Order: sequence, then C-alpha cells, then structure tokens
Amino acid sequence: MARQTISALDTVFLCLERELTPMHLGAVAVFGPGRPVDGARLVELIADRASRQPRLRLRVNKSWRVPGHAHWEPQPGFDAENHVAARHLPCPGGEPELETLVSELMSFPLDVSGPLWEIHVIMGLEGDRFAVFVKLHHALADGASAVELGLGLLDGFTPEDTLPEHTIPPSILGAAASMLSDPGKARQVFDETLSAASDFLQVLRRPETVEIATSVLGHLRLAHRSPLAAPHTVAKRVDMLTLPLADLRRIKRRYGGTTNDIVLAIVTGALRQWLATRGHPVHELDLRALIPAQHRQTNDSGNNQLSAYLCDLPVHEPDPSARLALIQSSMRRNKSKGPTCGAGALPVLASQLPPLLHQFLTPIAAHAAHLLFDTVITNVPLPDIEVSLDGARLHQLYPLVPLPAGHALSIAACPYRDNVHIGLLANRSALPDIEKLHHALPRALAELDDLVQ
Repeated sequence: MARQTISALDTVFLCLERELTPMHLGAVAVFGPGRPVDGARLVELIADRASRQPRLRLRVNKSWRVPGHAHWEPQPGFDAENHVAARHLPCPGGEPELETLVSELMSFPLDVSGPLWEIHVIMGLEGDRFAVFVKLHHALADGASAVELGLGLLDGFTPEDTLPEHTIPPSILGAAASMLSDPGKARQVFDETLSAASDFLQVLRRPETVEIATSVLGHLRLAHRSPLAAPHTVAKRVDMLTLPLADLRRIKRRYGGTTNDIVLAIVTGALRQWLATRGHPVHELDLRALIPAQHRQTNDSGNNQLSAYLCDLPVHEPDPSARLALIQSSMRRNKSKGPTCGAGALPVLASQLPPLLHQFLTPIAAHAAHLLFDTVITNVPLPDIEVSLDGARLHQLYPLVPLPAGHALSIAACPYRDNVHIGLLANRSALPDIEKLHHALPRALAELDDLVQ
C-alpha cells in the first residue's frame, strides 16, 4: 500500500485524542459454541488474517513538509501478533465479567506510535463460547470501513495472498537533509504551504461552508445544563444488551419510518425513565443526539467519509407514540436537506479545512461540543448473513463508540440477524448507575410494542 496523506477528517480524530478522551471504536463479538476453543490457535488465526489487510499495517507519520500534514505509512517490521492477545474471564464467565473486562480495555488509549488497533481473544465465557474484542482508532476507520476490516478477520473473507513487504519511507531527518541540500525541494515545500493556505481561503468562500458554520452557531445552547455532561475521567463503563428485532419490525409496520427511528424512540423513552430515577425534571427536558450518517462518495479508500444529523430527543413527552412521531418528523427534515447541510454536518465542514487548522482549533472546539449535542447515538448494521470465526458462529456483535469531550454517554446499535445489539459506553464516575438505563431500554420497547398489540 502506497504512502497516503491522512485526510482532514481523519486528522480531526487524531487531534481529538487525549488520555482521558481516547478516540477508538470498539466491538465485542460473541461466538460459539463450535469446536473446543483453542485460544492460542485463535490468536494465531486472527493475527494471520489481520496481517493480510493493508490498512492494519499502517501507522501515522507526521509530515516535515506542509505544516500540520501527516501520512499513513506501513510500519517497519510489522508483526500482527503484537496486536492480538488472549485473555481469560474469571468464573463464572458471564456477561458481568465480560463487561468489566471490556470496560477496562475501553478506558485506555491506543499506542499512537504504531498501527492504531488491538484485538483481544476472550476465553472462559459461559456456555462454551468465546468473545473477540476489537479496538480500532476512529482515524483509521469509520463505522462502514470498520465493518469491512472486521469481516476480513472472519471465515471466508480473507485475501489468500500474503501482502509484500513495503519500502519504508526515508526518515524525517534524512528527508530534511535532502531538502536543505536541494534548493528546488525547499521551494517545493514553500509552494505546497502557500497552496494549502490558498485552498483554505477558497473553502471559507464556499456557500456550503458558510451554511454549516452558521447553522452550528445557531444551534449552540449556551444556557443548557445537560444531565449527560461530565468532566473527563479515565475510567469508562460498558454495558451491553439485545432487543428482539421482530418487535422493532412490528412497530415499524404500524408506525412507519425506519428501524433507526424506532431505536431513537426507545432510547428516548429509556432516558426519560432512567433520568426520572435520578431526580431530573423530565417533564421539561429535551436532549439532543448527534446521529452519524454515511457520506461515502468513493469505495476505494478507508478514510472516514461521514456526516451527521442533529436530532432532538423529546424526553419531556410522556406518550411513547408521540415521542416516536416527533423523532420521525425530525429525521425526515434532516434527510430532506441531505447529509451535507445543517449543524450536524460538522464532519463535512471539518473535511474541508486544512490539517494545520485542526491542530489548533479541533481541541478547542471539542470542549464546546456539549453545547451542540448531549450524546452520540449511532447505528452500525451488519450484512444479514451468517458469519463465523474458526467454525464458531457469530451470535452477538455489540458496537461501542467513543465519548466526546465533556460527554458521559454514547450509544451504538447493531441490527444483526434476529436482534438489535446495543452497546453503552459511559463515564464511570458520572453515571455509576448505567445498568438502570440498560433495564429501561427493554421497558421503553415494551411501551411502544404494547400500543401495537
């Protein structure tokens, strides 16, 4: 794989990376039962398959040329086995033990000096099952490309040919010395820097840039006090659950809209129930979610290609069908404008700005994100086909998305086969009772389903 400039949007996720707010995605895949589980064999198998995926060989190399730019480059001496580990759950090996381990693994950032991923094969899960936890930096992949990378680890999806070794780019010092000895190269650097500045000025003049920026400013809630805002802490808490997809489809047949609309309505109802137990005045509370949306225009790049919508969650509304109707109306308005318009299209705006600007502005803007939205809710669908790892069938796939700065909760849903798998990631200090939200989600689904039946 040739050396590739890191896109502006990928740069954003690198600039957001902090020890207390790591920007990695996560996924917990539960397999089995199949043949007797051999942890060492699974580690070797996954490492071999990962080594055949060019993007998983890449590390970040900051450019000495145009300020702020960086490149993906193959890591010298890459060994996928350094990124794959085996772990064993304590008895009894149930969901609480699995959630505790994954919470610990999600709490700490990846090593940004090498390829930005790691995989943990988790043995000892009750019922002769095992789990695979994948941790992948958001700069390396968005939801769609993360699914593609994950499928490459499974049976029947792996390229057959081992990838050739790559020529390692010259060192920064060597390149700089070459530039100093060649005035022509120095001139090229100067011209590239001027070109980047010119491109930035052109971006500022684009009507779509002005529209998104104006919309963002108009949606900031300076007086908003969110119950889902919290200072940064290291410790995270993971909670996982499943909802029957048949129930959501039954509601969809009755009320229309999309499955994602129904997930948003269920989350809103659950937030209402849970926040009421915490003493919040839910009868006057509205929250706002950032809903990532695919904005993929090309299929030949693993770069992040996404946008987002803002959706008000009517927590104040006691009627579950009315909550769903309000959410459907909001999402219809969003989609009628398209993913490149409105305050939610921040990723589109970010993708148009030069990387140097992100070095300075992105960390500052991150601290104002809680003024724009209260939580992130995303949907990560898998292909509706049966998949396996070393002959063991995939049963559950729980996605996890990072916590933006100042936020205490993110929610990800993955419809697969007969269930919707939901992963909750919370700030452990701010939301120590996240299991109450877990239990409120099935009750919120039942509220809607009871109206249908």
